[in-house]
Amino acid sequence: MPTDPTERCVQADASLARAFTVLGKRWTALLIGSLQRGPGGFRELSRAIGGVSDSVLSDRLSELVEFGLIARTVEEGPPVTVTYRLTDRGRALVPALNQLSRWAEEHLPPAG
Repeated sequence: MPTDPTERCVQADASLARAFTVLGKRWTALLIGSLQRGPGGFRELSRAIGGVSDSVLSDRLSELVEFGLIARTVEEGPPVTVTYRLTDRGRALVPALNQLSRWAEEHLPPAG
């Protein structure tokens, strides 16, 4: 652990920047939040967060799988079904997202 306060700030800023490279994309945090209630399929997730296009939802799900935050399971059919669920890494984010949500309720003006 660095002892120089400036070095600690630089490291913290770099870590925060890495986190928001993933979490700062629109719909990402909402997807993780939706999956905290349990696994879901593509259509379920689309309905749960509303307003996201199929192509963007597909991109975000692929990115979250790539980062190891969610797992994708394909069940052979018929019909073939694809389910997404949080991994341990993804579940580790849930408390932080819940804190952000509480902060927004307390400190940001209502939407709209």
